[in-house]
Amino acid sequence: MAKETDRRVRKTRALLRRSLAELLCEKSIREITVKELVERADINRSTFYLHYSDVYDMMEKIENGLVDDIEKLIEAHPVSPFNEKSFPFIEDIFVILAENRDICAALLGPHGDISFLHRIEGIISDHCLNVLKVTFPDQLEDLKYSYSFCLSGCIGLTKTWLNGQYEETPRHMAEITFRLIMNALHGSEHVR
Repeated sequence: MAKETDRRVRKTRALLRRSLAELLCEKSIREITVKELVERADINRSTFYLHYSDVYDMMEKIENGLVDDIEKLIEAHPVSPFNEKSFPFIEDIFVILAENRDICAALLGPHGDISFLHRIEGIISDHCLNVLKVTFPDQLEDLKYSYSFCLSGCIGLTKTWLNGQYEETPRHMAEITFRLIMNALHGSEHVR
């Protein structure tokens, strides 16, 4: 019976999450009501309240789950020089994004949560800047600019991939990202 209950809970949360993602593509979180969310998910209101206190609570729990996934990923890829060994970290980020494509596209979209984007940027920045400091110890002054350039480009690339009708795999997107980052970071060595 516990497995059946767990399966129903996962199914209900998935329906609510998909419905929230759809609504976030249309309007901001402030404009979304529990009533329209449950109607879109085709569940009753009391079921919603078994899982969440309100729409904001739901969004916070979804965001915290994504942050936890990224933090676990960072723990699995300890700081090391930025080179080919960094590729699995980048690929794993794209796998998380692909597994959560609908909600990530909504959160990073025009009606999404900018504070969530800043939170993710901060977590990834802390990790990546430590890696880059090891890789390029003699370029610490310019590193913050090169990294900022790479981060902005990666966010744009990710948004395009998440929002588009593109079918590229997480691996393909990681290859593109890795190549662009390597070009940007190593290109800055030759600019001086």
